[in-house]
Amino acid sequence: MASAAISKQVDIRNRRASFEYSFLETFTAGIALTGTEIKSVRQGKVNLQDAYCLFLGDELFIRQMNISLYTEGTYYNHEPLRDRKLLLTKREIRRLNEKLKDQGLTIVPVRLFTNDRGFAKLEIALAKGKKLYDKRESIKERDVEREMQRERY
Repeated sequence: MASAAISKQVDIRNRRASFEYSFLETFTAGIALTGTEIKSVRQGKVNLQDAYCLFLGDELFIRQMNISLYTEGTYYNHEPLRDRKLLLTKREIRRLNEKLKDQGLTIVPVRLFTNDRGFAKLEIALAKGKKLYDKRESIKERDVEREMQRERY
């Protein structure tokens, strides 16, 4: 077994996305990864903060998702910031492509996880950017929720 701990279940969330965007619809997509990439994912060495999805031709890719280099990897190691293909059904891809033509909509990664078979899956959301006053409202709701939690104890 490798020296770094590899966990069975991975659940990495993009908390900033829910603050910056309001989600209209979510999808679960597979990701085309190489061998050292999936090993780094299982170690939890992924950053979704700056990642976004885009269409290149008729295929959906995720860009700027940082999967750190695998420590045990040799010269076969992967490029940390390369574009990775997302695996969705044709119907889902067509639907997302049509929705993206609407003004102000984008596709953001929300959560990266491994399913029960050990495959890496990415939860993506069709999202609309929040305005400044919407963000203030989110902060206010979070503060009210925190106060209610404190009063219970």
